[in-house]
Amino acid sequence: MAELVSFAVPTESDKTLLVWELSSGPTAEALHHSLFTVFSQFGLLYSVRVFPNAAVARPGFYAIIKFYSARDAHRAQKACHEKHLFQNSPVKVRLGTKHKAVQHRALALNSSQCQELANYYFGFNGWSKRIIKLQDLSDLEERENEDAAVPLQKQSLKFFCALEVVLPLYGCRSPGVGMAEEPLEKLEDGPLSFLMKRKTTQKLAIQKAVSDAFQKLLIVVLESGKIAVEYRPCEEITDARTEEELQDLIQVSYFSWKQDGQGEEECLSDLSFEEDEFKPPELD
Repeated sequence: MAELVSFAVPTESDKTLLVWELSSGPTAEALHHSLFTVFSQFGLLYSVRVFPNAAVARPGFYAIIKFYSARDAHRAQKACHEKHLFQNSPVKVRLGTKHKAVQHRALALNSSQCQELANYYFGFNGWSKRIIKLQDLSDLEERENEDAAVPLQKQSLKFFCALEVVLPLYGCRSPGVGMAEEPLEKLEDGPLSFLMKRKTTQKLAIQKAVSDAFQKLLIVVLESGKIAVEYRPCEEITDARTEEELQDLIQVSYFSWKQDGQGEEECLSDLSFEEDEFKPPELD
């Protein structure tokens, strides 16, 4: 069956691995590096988090690893459970299957995470972005000409960006918008500081627009390993967008292709856990 991978923070338990019985010898930082090296061989990782065992348990660590793909997480669990990996004793790896009763709206990935995910599935040359509009909404000159000057600390730089992410191999275009605002607090900063802050604000607006564009795309990973893309403009994903951004959104044409018979792979594991509630298993 096909698997769906979205440009959102993975919260599904079938994409989360619990690794315990990690040795107490290495530091948490060293364990993080070792775990990332081992588990990234099975697919793109969203996060690797290492925690010390509870005081009542044997000294050591456990880790929670999140994949973007449930299929990759399942393969990693089967391959690594009861294996020594990078230490003398075997580790235990389980895949979560328990779902929370309250389903929260998906949390959007930031721009760099979206690009990392796109590079992994589409390739570095498999996608591009095209800026349609980058508009300065600061109105600083207008304020300077007013009779009653506005204190600088109440002024700010504001930029709006509209762009589209283009996937030429899939005939797909996805529009996105972003708004960024940075306050101007110190008059003595000088023109160089002003230009640097202006550049930073522009970059932030572009990054938000890139993230917004990717949220409308869904990666369809077929069982054969081939990739398809679905465009879904009405998907609700948590993102801080103002009414002004929505009003300024520039509509662009797009073509979407949806593969028939798509579905999410079922996960075959017997362990249930919640990340926030988990306590390492008691050891004999």
